Amino acid sequence: MNTILERLHRPVLVLNASYEPVNICAARRALVLILKGVAMAEEHAQGNFHAQRAAFPMPSVIRLLEYRRIPHQSRALSRKNILMRDRFTCQYCHKVFNSADLTLDHVIPRSRGGDTSWENLVACCHACNNRKGNRTPDEAGMKLLHAPRPYNLHTGRHLMRLLGRSDEQWKKYLFY
Repeated sequence: MNTILERLHRPVLVLNASYEPVNICAARRALVLILKGVAMAEEHAQGNFHAQRAAFPMPSVIRLLEYRRIPHQSRALSRKNILMRDRFTCQYCHKVFNSADLTLDHVIPRSRGGDTSWENLVACCHACNNRKGNRTPDEAGMKLLHAPRPYNLHTGRHLMRLLGRSDEQWKKYLFY
């Protein structure tokens, strides 16, 4: 990561005071929480953030200093989050693809009343999406690898583990 903007957008794992992973934020937000005295850095990334009169090590993992009760968590319904949930695997042919080669498929087509929700969207390659067309998986003779799941605590932790694969320092906090 060369530019300061890239470093400020780097993901940082946020732990509760009890060391329970609760969120992921940008390094910029993590620095603000540290400077406000709300959090402290548990692990540091390479490089520093230089202000006019000081330099701060870039955090990789921060911990909130006071325990926060975390309400029911939700995550934005987005293409990226669906692809991560499904591990970049077509849910029909079970092959792994890069994100550019995957689409989102409505298990129950929208034209048949299917909604755009966590429970009705799956990662799907272009070939399988064309083959399924405007039919249900049963009608198309296709079987889902996994039934689409709604966002819940397990899904959130799964997404944190996927994002944490690129940062060795996160592994000891993502033990579940």
